[in-house]
Amino acid sequence: MHLRATLPAALVGAALLTGTLLSTPAAAAGGVTIHHVWFDSPGSDNGSNASLNAEWVQLKNTSRSAVSVKGWVLKDAANHRYVFPDIRIGAGRTVKVHTGKGRNTASDRYQNRRAYVWNNTSDTATLTRASGAKVDSCSWTTRDPSDKWC
Repeated sequence: MHLRATLPAALVGAALLTGTLLSTPAAAAGGVTIHHVWFDSPGSDNGSNASLNAEWVQLKNTSRSAVSVKGWVLKDAANHRYVFPDIRIGAGRTVKVHTGKGRNTASDRYQNRRAYVWNNTSDTATLTRASGAKVDSCSWTTRDPSDKWC
């Protein structure tokens, strides 16, 4: 009887040591997560560059060191893809990926598209490594007003 009581505790301890019990895909991928998505830009969807850029996905590096996202892919359910160039997201930092055109900075990247990517009714933003391994995803439906914290 004593063995049964200690066996689960030993398994939990081993899982905690290896990280299998508490790890998530994002944690295993260096702490980069899809943090916030603004899928329905404010105002009417008039197709202007300002409106396109008000549609964005924000990634956050929750780790204590910079993470290179070179070759990583951000895509929607219809497979519109944005491939990250050779950039690093600093520890604790965020980067927004806007749909329209603009000047890339450390905190804002631009897909240079002329049409909306993220569906207002429902969609899924998925982040994968260059190898195709899933890092994180975030989904929404019409129950979400215009943005989604992931």
